Amino acid sequence: MTRKKRRLLVISGAAAVLALSAGLVLFALNDTIVFFRTPSEIAAEGTQPGTRLRLGGLVKDGSVQHTDGTHVRFVITDHGADMSVAYVGLLPDLFREGQGVIAEGVIAPDGSFAADSVLAKHDETYMPKEVADALKKQGVWKEGEATQ
Repeated sequence: MTRKKRRLLVISGAAAVLALSAGLVLFALNDTIVFFRTPSEIAAEGTQPGTRLRLGGLVKDGSVQHTDGTHVRFVITDHGADMSVAYVGLLPDLFREGQGVIAEGVIAPDGSFAADSVLAKHDETYMPKEVADALKKQGVWKEGEATQ
């Protein structure tokens, strides 16, 4: 075998190993990838119950209901659609009505959202990038605007 053929064989073998390892990594991560959606996107796509995703938007004014200690129900809105969220746990200190929030969980069979974690913005001017982009696309939120 000539040097050129040997070099080509080594390079193609390394490319095959690299492709195989990339495929295995993507296959392993398939179950842990969580997509971000707004209430309007969920309503338009008809996302199936049991789908794991991140729901983002603003906490609708007057929607937060605390029941026995750690059970909380609230509504996330993007001013195009609303989605009811049920959460069991302690909410972040900065969680309040009218503020940007991302909830991670699954869509329940009744169409509500069962969250297992809730993330709130960290200051008056910060909005999670995905939420800000979705709200900007709808013309609801402008750069530098603090939602109170």
